[in-house]
Amino acid sequence: MSLKAIVLLSGGLDSSVAAAIAKSRGYDIHALTIDYEQRHGREHRAAKDVAKALGAVEHKVLKIDLSQFGGSALTDARIEVPRSRSKKAIGHDIPATYVPARNTVFLSVALAWAEAIDAEAIFIGAHALDYSGYPDCRPEFLEAFQNVSALGTKRGVEGKPVKIEAPLVHMSKREIIERGRELGVPFELTWSCYLGGEKACGTCDSCILRLEAFKEAGREDPIEYERR
Repeated sequence: MSLKAIVLLSGGLDSSVAAAIAKSRGYDIHALTIDYEQRHGREHRAAKDVAKALGAVEHKVLKIDLSQFGGSALTDARIEVPRSRSKKAIGHDIPATYVPARNTVFLSVALAWAEAIDAEAIFIGAHALDYSGYPDCRPEFLEAFQNVSALGTKRGVEGKPVKIEAPLVHMSKREIIERGRELGVPFELTWSCYLGGEKACGTCDSCILRLEAFKEAGREDPIEYERR
């Protein structure tokens, strides 16, 4: 009997590598993409392509409209997406692109699906570089959600809680790139830019960190940019 894992797949670099790691560990991938009415839908196309390339058993796109609440540059067009910031500035405080409680919402939905199909694990692409910027990417948060899985579900009460897997949490972006290459992640299909053009902008925080990661890994980023 095969193992099953829900993989939170945004279509970005990190979640795609997390999905490939789940596959390498023998899990059947059940990919879950959340359409939370972010600025653009470009990453949904990327998630679909990555899920297919990695052989996902199924891929669900679930709509949860977080733009009703706002509070983030990714869900409220009136808030400007930071551009052309230094790496030091990016990690200095919680950025405008933080979506309130996003990973709490995503993991909760993933946990519901995991219970419904009796999946053993949930994989999320949270990682170390987000510590200072995003509070819901810290190891402490992920450990706390593991307790939620144990205490608030039927599986947990029966002694087999769904495991929250964050295989990238202690990796740098460079290490994520290298691990992804080892596993054959189709980086050319991924999308990390906070903006939704035909080409990645190259100037938002996400693009800057991604380009820096490929540079540190000694590799060329295979996607197109308006500005590198």
